[in-house]
Amino acid sequence: MLPLRIFEVRYLDMVTKCHKAGTPFGVVCLTRGHEIRQPGATEEFSAVGTLATIDKFEQVQPGLLNIRCEGTQRFRILRSGQLKHGLWVADVERLQDDSDVTIPDDLRHVSSALQKLMHMLRLRPDAAEQVPPPAACHFDASGWVANRWCELLPLPLAAKQRLMELDNPLVRLELVGDALTTSGITT
Repeated sequence: MLPLRIFEVRYLDMVTKCHKAGTPFGVVCLTRGHEIRQPGATEEFSAVGTLATIDKFEQVQPGLLNIRCEGTQRFRILRSGQLKHGLWVADVERLQDDSDVTIPDDLRHVSSALQKLMHMLRLRPDAAEQVPPPAACHFDASGWVANRWCELLPLPLAAKQRLMELDNPLVRLELVGDALTTSGITT
């Protein structure tokens, strides 16, 4: 789940078009440059990103949108280019969804801790929208649990990016489990 506040012209136009057409847009990690476009600045970004589908769209005032998106599928950028008004566009290949790997017994604590955290977040009005509804949860799937932790943990963007790029959901879960144990969140 990704809440966004949109105010730059290049993104207002793109997001409005995507919302009207019901199409996703790509979200990538910026590795060089600034999120807000600056004249003469160069932007670079990771080659692997996530398709995002808008599930909440609110025009707060002219030139300001609040949206909430759901990440749906990873992709790899094949070619990219920047349009005159600054919007980046790309040809991408969709990456395979995580294989269905059941969580092994030695990592069950990672799933249990996530269930508890998500339950607590649902009780908080300021955080409830950032948590998927119970029917959409897959607490027995390694990839799904690892990905939710990656969303929620205050990890550096570079670490989140490395985790997202891993093709093996069990390895991703093991690394998240190590981070949780190191931080004292789980034992």
